[in-house]
Amino acid sequence: MLDPQEIRCRLEDVFPDATVAADDTTGAGDHFTVTVVSDRFAGKSLVERHQMVYGALSALMPRIHALQLKTVTSSER
Repeated sequence: MLDPQEIRCRLEDVFPDATVAADDTTGAGDHFTVTVVSDRFAGKSLVERHQMVYGALSALMPRIHALQLKTVTSSER
């Protein structure tokens, strides 16, 4: 079981400029909805943005069954 706080802390470490929200969508600790707002996404495609987040969470991925991502820049909010 994974706490959304672990996801949020990991992403804030990798994306220090980001605003991060992580929610456990089922209460089981393995399905999450994550929103990352970071200007590091500027000029990146959606796939590249998601790859950046998946890379940041690579150590946690074995404990995550489903991950819904929203990745935007501050101007895209």
